[in-house]
Amino acid sequence: MKSSPQPADTSTANPTNEKDAHISGQLLEMGHADAAVALQQLASRFDGLTQAEAGARLKQYGLNVIAREQRLSALMRLLSNVKNPLVLLLIALGVLSFMTGDLRATVVIFVMVILGTVLRFVQEMRADNAAAKLEAMVSNTATLVRDGKEKEVPLKMLVPGDIIRLAAGDMTPADVRVLSAKDLFLNQAALTGESLPVEKKADVAPADVHNPLELANICFLGTNVESGAATAVVICTGKQTYLGSLAASIVGQRQLTSFDKGINKFTWLMILFIAVMVPTVFLLNGLSKHNWTEAFLFAMAVAVGLTPEMLPMIVTVNLSKGALAMARKKVIVKRLNAIQNFGAMDVLCTDKTGTITQGKIVLEKHLDVNGEDSEKVLHFGYLNSFHHTGLKNLLDEAILKHEELEQHLQVQEKYRKIDEIPFDFVRRRMSVVVEDESGLNTLICKGAVEEVLSLCTRVELNGEVIAVQAEHDTRRRQLADELNGQGFRVIALAYKQMQGASDEPVYAVKDESDLILLGFLAFLDPPKDTAAEALKRLHRLNVDVKILTGDNEIVTSYICKEVGMPVENLLLGSQIEAMSDDELAVAVAASSVFARLAPAHKERIIRALQSKDHVVGFMGDGINDAPALKAADVGISVDSAVDIAKESSDIILLENNLLILEQGVLEGRRVFGNIIKYIKMAASSSFGNMLSVVGASVFLPFLPMLPIQVLINNLLYDFSQTTIPTDEVDADWLTKPRKWAIGEIERFILFFGPISSIFDYLTFFIMLYLFNSWQNPALFHTGWFVESIFTQTLIIHIIRTNRIPFIESRASWQLIATSLIIVAVGALLTVSPLADTLGFVALPPLYWLLLAIMLLCYMILTQLVKTWFIRKFGE
Repeated sequence: MKSSPQPADTSTANPTNEKDAHISGQLLEMGHADAAVALQQLASRFDGLTQAEAGARLKQYGLNVIAREQRLSALMRLLSNVKNPLVLLLIALGVLSFMTGDLRATVVIFVMVILGTVLRFVQEMRADNAAAKLEAMVSNTATLVRDGKEKEVPLKMLVPGDIIRLAAGDMTPADVRVLSAKDLFLNQAALTGESLPVEKKADVAPADVHNPLELANICFLGTNVESGAATAVVICTGKQTYLGSLAASIVGQRQLTSFDKGINKFTWLMILFIAVMVPTVFLLNGLSKHNWTEAFLFAMAVAVGLTPEMLPMIVTVNLSKGALAMARKKVIVKRLNAIQNFGAMDVLCTDKTGTITQGKIVLEKHLDVNGEDSEKVLHFGYLNSFHHTGLKNLLDEAILKHEELEQHLQVQEKYRKIDEIPFDFVRRRMSVVVEDESGLNTLICKGAVEEVLSLCTRVELNGEVIAVQAEHDTRRRQLADELNGQGFRVIALAYKQMQGASDEPVYAVKDESDLILLGFLAFLDPPKDTAAEALKRLHRLNVDVKILTGDNEIVTSYICKEVGMPVENLLLGSQIEAMSDDELAVAVAASSVFARLAPAHKERIIRALQSKDHVVGFMGDGINDAPALKAADVGISVDSAVDIAKESSDIILLENNLLILEQGVLEGRRVFGNIIKYIKMAASSSFGNMLSVVGASVFLPFLPMLPIQVLINNLLYDFSQTTIPTDEVDADWLTKPRKWAIGEIERFILFFGPISSIFDYLTFFIMLYLFNSWQNPALFHTGWFVESIFTQTLIIHIIRTNRIPFIESRASWQLIATSLIIVAVGALLTVSPLADTLGFVALPPLYWLLLAIMLLCYMILTQLVKTWFIRKFGE
């Protein structure tokens, strides 16, 4: 995950705005300038600023702090949930109902609004509080020179022009220009993702370097010193730093995700239905019945009937259920909508380091001079790293991970350290001399391949020491080059043995001569054990995985091949720089691996994929990943990520394991499957009912149904849907990404809505001509009410699955129970003490027999149409 940007060569990392361009330009100017010139431009000097100068600059530039994304207050979070378009529509209808005196409709609507928003509010607050709290981005103090004296100053008080001291273990407190350095190596993993430290020097940067991150004399806020020491001058602080500009770019309003856009489109679809149907019903009934007040109340009831009041609740309960399921898998869902976006995701862009790889340096190979595995090479390498007392680097730590060798070799019992020749950056090697039980002194030297090989006059081959031969020496150098070409960091290991002196011997650099080449140690940030399997599982779920890394293309290609991921049309940051957005949108479709990327490149790739209607997830944990995390439809990070990455993400994994993503994808598809069930059922049922209402309004001398009956019918139906979140989703429905497709929903409504109308009109015929209800409106109302509640409630079990209901796919027991309860309540209302109040009368026994026949025919016809519909349209 902490992908290393080592960005492209051609521009300033594609700054996203004028501020970014200014910051990059300033850093480049300082990097290309001599140290003395840089000090002059910053109006500073080697003995530092005075306290008065620092105070004036603090007022001018402000505190050395970066922008942070502010958490929403409880009130603002509640208001943001209320701003949902569907909630606003329901509130508007509720207000209209209240103004017309229809208090029962008002109560029904506002109960739905309150339940939906409160449930969502509570779950989001819990998720927000569960997320790891922000940690300090920088250390508390910095060592600087003020008034000619070194002193510790609170980090936030640093100003441009300050002279600071850096030493091993320090975090770089601002963007600085190195003035002098000794063996200075910085870990830039949080900013660039490079696994190994990079060297920083005071030398003027070459003129052909056009990317700030490639300047060897610039140190950035957010990096830390691995070794060495330096004196540097502060160029910029706080929001003006490279990190500060990245942080500022992710703070603010997030763009609407795929889920948000889908909900909004569906809401506007329903508003369109209401805008067409309600005036039509009002005019038809007003003109035919000449009672405009009654017609208006009925039209209002129709508007409420068309509105899927339960959608906010269904959505929230489904998302909350998904969030709880993910929490049990050690995943924190910060934003509920991310659950559905997880399921809709068809492209996952992920960093390499820490996601595909382990995010740490591991000793992968210990080879003899022929390239064969050698235990002796490992043993000698362990003795060297164990006994040297200098700063142990990442390579030493990787060797010492073989803790079993301490006991196996009896390192402290059988070997005594005699002397050490420390590492320096000129020799690029270090040596340790140990004495064994026989008194034999062994000098073990490890270091850069060329440096060590140049000291070797002999080699050990199959236990025999022979003189170096030119052709064999060439082959050994080729072996090292091949390992480097595969992405390995290679060091050579050599030794020589001497009889110990009677007094304590002293060894020096001159003793590193006439060495015996033993072999090579090869290090790598290796793939995770689970990476290959996780990629296969995501592929089976039709999620296309793309690697976006700042690391170089050689290492990236090797790792991708190791996990079985084809490297096709690899794109570099420098190539992306030269592309327009349209060209990039075409290029990203054909590429699966992107290397040497800057933060802005990652964000551009995300947006290019989104422009082609992909739902994109991004997984990363570095500072450089923050813009891409925020741009993605679902941003995924880990608990160990830097704060900005966690703030920018929607989902935080408490375990850095790609296999968890598979479960997240499946959970997201289950959630969306249940949401879409409700939408299809509610919308098609409402559409069918409105077709029936319009037709009945034309030829009936009375209202097709009383307003209160419409509301009760709608309330009962909505209640039957509350258990949809408990329902299972067919396994074959989970095999591919699912996203909002309003066109598909409209098509579904147009095909299935009229089916219910067929049986509504059949009911009209039975009630009017078989039971002669022309003169008995109450009987007509009751007959249609019961048929309507039975058909739209029971038809849930046909529509909820693409399979044969009850046989191949059965609903959850909760959904079955609520369906039966609701139809029972609907039937009992017609004979209950409330019947008169609600305008119901008892139905003749023959009606119930005819209703059973109609239900059977309705379910058979719907199943046949559904089967044809799936074959024709695939859904």
